[in-house]
Amino acid sequence: MQPKTKTAFKRIGIVLLWSGVLVGFAVLLAAAVHDKESEKCKGIHVTLQGDDRNAFIDEKDIKQLVITDKSQNPVGMPISQINLANLERVVESDPWVRSAELYLDNQDILNVNVVQRDPVARVFTFSGNSFYLDEQSERIPVSDRFSARVPVFTGFPTDAVQLRKEDSPLYRQIGDMARYIAADTFWNAQVEQVMITGDRKFEIIPKLGDHVIVFGDGSDIDTKFSKLLIFYREGLSKAGWNTYSRINIAYHEEVIGTRRDGKSAPPPPMYRDSSIADVTMDADLAPPAAVTNPKPADKPAAVKPATKPAAKPAKPAKPASRPAARPASRNSGATPKAVYNRPNNNRNRN
Repeated sequence: MQPKTKTAFKRIGIVLLWSGVLVGFAVLLAAAVHDKESEKCKGIHVTLQGDDRNAFIDEKDIKQLVITDKSQNPVGMPISQINLANLERVVESDPWVRSAELYLDNQDILNVNVVQRDPVARVFTFSGNSFYLDEQSERIPVSDRFSARVPVFTGFPTDAVQLRKEDSPLYRQIGDMARYIAADTFWNAQVEQVMITGDRKFEIIPKLGDHVIVFGDGSDIDTKFSKLLIFYREGLSKAGWNTYSRINIAYHEEVIGTRRDGKSAPPPPMYRDSSIADVTMDADLAPPAAVTNPKPADKPAAVKPATKPAAKPAKPAKPASRPAARPASRNSGATPKAVYNRPNNNRNRN
């Protein structure tokens, strides 16, 4: 046999050999796939993602959703007959589920990965109904078995899901404020309730301190809470947490505190490390008697012996002049007021 003929037969043999190997592999693969599809689902494994502190749905609830339709119960069903897309839609139909992903692993276990909705606020309407807001400002119905520990907003003007034009900005502001409070450890612990007033503004009831925080509208949230934190640190920490009945942070670059007893605020220390705001502690809501009270006026007269002991030497006269200077400075204005001024700020609030 000629060398060329021998080489040609050799090549044909190699081709036939590899063709047989490929055909055998395809047959084995098809058999394996057929065997896999004929196998049955052996169980369900659920994984939940979200805030465990406010979990309104658990593993048992998810499994119950999957097997709600007995005819579509995947456990014991051949894998080829399981409709994963349909099961995903069933799980995602629950209002507490944001998204779901289902797949079968090599052990024939149906894995269900669920992302929960995390509430950031509970909103009460005028009629007494309530709902939760999640991080995307979407509504979540309340649960009969669990209550989330989130800030409460009261006085929302409507129960309607389709909001009116005038209610939409208020709804967005609630979501913005709720997310800000939820993201801050201190304010999440301090804010107990947020009241919505008739003019669609906010007033905050804190957990610590017997006062109301007048917040204004839902704009400049970070700036307002920063001013309030400064007032807590530099004002209430010295004057006392129950000294003021109202703390107003709605105005630009100032905080106004109204004393509960109607008296003038003590002279506060200057802010040396902050340029965020001027802080004013005022008795603007006190009755007129607090302003015209004659007692402060009588006090300087009682301690003013500067001209009486004329024969005494000058040295003992110094202590007598010092008490008279303090009452004069505290009663110089018509309305008692103390102001936290910025450094190098020429404004005068007397």
